[in-house]
Amino acid sequence: MMNIFSNEEKKVKSCPVCLSLQPKPFIKIQSLQYWTCPICEVKFLSPNHWLSKKDEYEFYLTHENDADNLGYRKFVSKLLEPLLEKLSKKTAGLDYGCGPSSALAKMFVEHGFKITLYDPFFYPAKDVLNFKYDFITCSEVVEHFHYPAKEFNKLNSLLKPGGCLGIMTSFQTDDSRFKNWGYRRDPTHVVFYRIKTFMVVAKRMGWSCEIPCRNIVLMNKPF
Repeated sequence: MMNIFSNEEKKVKSCPVCLSLQPKPFIKIQSLQYWTCPICEVKFLSPNHWLSKKDEYEFYLTHENDADNLGYRKFVSKLLEPLLEKLSKKTAGLDYGCGPSSALAKMFVEHGFKITLYDPFFYPAKDVLNFKYDFITCSEVVEHFHYPAKEFNKLNSLLKPGGCLGIMTSFQTDDSRFKNWGYRRDPTHVVFYRIKTFMVVAKRMGWSCEIPCRNIVLMNKPF
């Protein structure tokens, strides 16, 4: 039988989220090869199509997510509000992957919380990763993870026992719409999660998992 996949495509040996050894080709869109995992149902872009760090950084500079932008503040409030219901104002958080200007962090400060910023491009001081936090936010971040399993392990190490991880990302729901899905078209988005994906992540990490509304995930680390 003819092998229809290139040698580079065959290098994808495991799922980057759950580490299953069963990833399968999902769809090829122009030159971009996407894969899927039958275990956690994630979709992900073949690593050979990732942007360079330079191109990734330059693309992030085009994002319009200023901390004072009312529209963006309303957008991230979908993550803020369910977290506020869970958190005490005595808690301290980390905005992981905050970007150049974090509306979410500013809103937490306005509500009386202490929050630290980390971003590999814009707030890269790694000393903040030497502490543990009561809560961590990843607002429009996890879809950028090149190595999600490694990142979730890191987030687990940064959370105190009983801590909460709040995630905002657009859920991938309809395979028939994947090709024309606007979220996929962002060249820095390389991983696309379903609700089941997060359930598998939570089970692997020993966390609880709650979906308070569309595109929002709250994970709790046990005491």
